[in-house]
Amino acid sequence: MNVLKKYVPDVFSYRRRRTRAVMVGSVGIGGGNPIRVQSMTTTDTLDHEATFRQAARMAEAGCEIVRITAPTVEDARAIGKVKELLVKAGLDVPLVADIHFNPAAAFEAAEFCEKVRINPGNFVDTKRFAVKEYTDEAYAAELARIEERFTPLVSKLKRLKRACRIGANHGSLSDRIMNRYGDSALGMVESALEFARIAQMNGYRELVFSMKSSNPKVMIAAYRLLAQRLDELGMDYPLHLGVTEAGDGEDGRIKSAIGIGSLLEDGLGDTIRVSLTEDPEREIPVCRVLAKPFHARPEEPARLESKKPVYHCADFYSYSRRKSDCRSVGPVVVGGLEPVRAFVRVPDSMTPTDLLAKYEALLRKGQGADPEVLEFGIRDEQSLDRFKSLRATLRGETSRLAFCARVDGPLGLVLEAVKAADAACWTSPVDGEYADFLTACKGRDVANVVECDGAESARKFEAASCYKEIKTIVSLRGADSSRLIREYRALAASGSTSPIFLRAPREASADEQILRSSTLLGGLLCDGVGDAALVDADLPFERGIELLYNILQGAGARITKTEFVSCPSCGRTLFDLQATTEKIKARTGHLKGVKIAIMGCIVNGPGEMADADFGYVGGAPGMINLYVGKECVRKSVPTDGGTDALVALIKKHGKWVEPK
Repeated sequence: MNVLKKYVPDVFSYRRRRTRAVMVGSVGIGGGNPIRVQSMTTTDTLDHEATFRQAARMAEAGCEIVRITAPTVEDARAIGKVKELLVKAGLDVPLVADIHFNPAAAFEAAEFCEKVRINPGNFVDTKRFAVKEYTDEAYAAELARIEERFTPLVSKLKRLKRACRIGANHGSLSDRIMNRYGDSALGMVESALEFARIAQMNGYRELVFSMKSSNPKVMIAAYRLLAQRLDELGMDYPLHLGVTEAGDGEDGRIKSAIGIGSLLEDGLGDTIRVSLTEDPEREIPVCRVLAKPFHARPEEPARLESKKPVYHCADFYSYSRRKSDCRSVGPVVVGGLEPVRAFVRVPDSMTPTDLLAKYEALLRKGQGADPEVLEFGIRDEQSLDRFKSLRATLRGETSRLAFCARVDGPLGLVLEAVKAADAACWTSPVDGEYADFLTACKGRDVANVVECDGAESARKFEAASCYKEIKTIVSLRGADSSRLIREYRALAASGSTSPIFLRAPREASADEQILRSSTLLGGLLCDGVGDAALVDADLPFERGIELLYNILQGAGARITKTEFVSCPSCGRTLFDLQATTEKIKARTGHLKGVKIAIMGCIVNGPGEMADADFGYVGGAPGMINLYVGKECVRKSVPTDGGTDALVALIKKHGKWVEPK
């Protein structure tokens, strides 16, 4: 394994990345400040009264920084009116102007806003997906052109003591960057650094960086690479975290938690925005749950793993799955090249009839989001008898399911459970106990799912002589998901080839369960760590399955339904994004494996949805354009018939199936 340069001092213990403090009005980002929470208005900026009212609601909900789009100079001036109304209302909330294609709008907005956000891919460039070979001289000429256009804004921001966010988007990299670096995390980083160097040449350092993508894997890799490059260049700028176009509902929250949460666990991130296709006030509680575990969080001491020559347990800059051996659990194979397997807890209250009915209902949905291994908690003889009854009933109905007995009791109970199970899950055994376990397994192909207290405990067990006698799946126990992330990483770095079974512990509330489970499971899966997963909480049977598969889909580990990329709306949006997204989901939500992008305007549209199968993009008031990949195939389709036209396009390309 290649040793890559570090993006944080230690991936096995928490330490927040040290940055300079950048002031946005009265709000400090980075340095010793808490993780700041922000969002963006969705109103027409020119309607400054409506924009003020929404900004006020956002501030009252706990939004610390409000961003407003400024596509034109007139919009930038309207932000000034919004500012006047906020001051009059006694609301001291900093404003950020969101700029894409119009440097003149940025220059005007600096008069009124505490921060200006520019997108380096759009600021002085247009995206045509042109293929062109740039010589070093031609590339240098392009950089000189950027310097000429960007320097006046830098000078004004410096003079007025305004901050600037250099916000690179995966979907809007310039053709210059695409041709030299490809559609990559490295391209995102280099695009931002081009502008950072110009700012520094002018003595301006009030910068914040972001690296956003709708794909959590790309987003995570880009921020890590940015942190490594900034450190290498001696730049200590704060980071603004976000998964762009995350979507709505639970799926949007899961994608955001996977990207933002895993980076916060790395110690990266100083301000966060959750981009949901919902009213902006609804983003704030999600941000606060994600940020809460990191308020005044103490640093952890370096671990043994950090001192080894091999720093990484995975390639943290690009996705590759950890290599593991295969283990059979009844009819299900865990590890190797098999998909990440879904373990689901069976609540104690479920009868055989209830369980069979719910399982058959899941199979009728036909999307593959059904349990593969049922886990039963066994504490005494009564629960063991229940397990045997449930297994006998279901085994007669289906050969697809595997049955795991998770035993919390003496060795005798484990040995009894082995006689009826495909896998026995129990705490780290000692050699003597393991000999008895092996004896009980004779004549039966029973997997051993061993639960350890941490990576060190797992290493000691795998070094014991008993370990070599039977093929084992390793899992870790604990109630602190943050600790478990680092323990699972350390386990993956130990050199073990046993499959790893990820368990997300129970959280205090439903929101925390979604977000913390997504951070733990999704973040590790995006690093290539994990061969099976379970949400270990007291959830109804179907809910446990639904949440797990939604996390697997968000991490790109298992695709069991339609994938939607939808932007959060803003003043540039050309149709009712929330209503349209709901309508398209209702018509196409059964298309397993099809990826559909729903974009309010063209700003990030063609690029951000380039890996989508189909795109539905605002083109003009009352009109949308339809895309196949990054190619526009129909223009000026009336929004009233847009969904029907999209369905017709999907049918034309052979991706349509009738809903069951």
